[in-house]
Amino acid sequence: MKKDQILIPLPRSAFLLVKCPNCGAERVVFSHAKTVVKCPNCGAELTRPTGGKAEILGEIVRRLD
Repeated sequence: MKKDQILIPLPRSAFLLVKCPNCGAERVVFSHAKTVVKCPNCGAELTRPTGGKAEILGEIVRRLD
């Protein structure tokens, strides 16, 4: 196979900027987080682990690539 034909796989995970639904504070979280991530201001859950991809409970502002 030629060098220019080899495709580099892209990761399925990413860092996300998530806005808290209660207070509006923003926090960077990992899309496949294995622990509960809470808001730094009010303590509300932003992500909940599900075994693979984390369930995002806040609003995703943007993907940080």
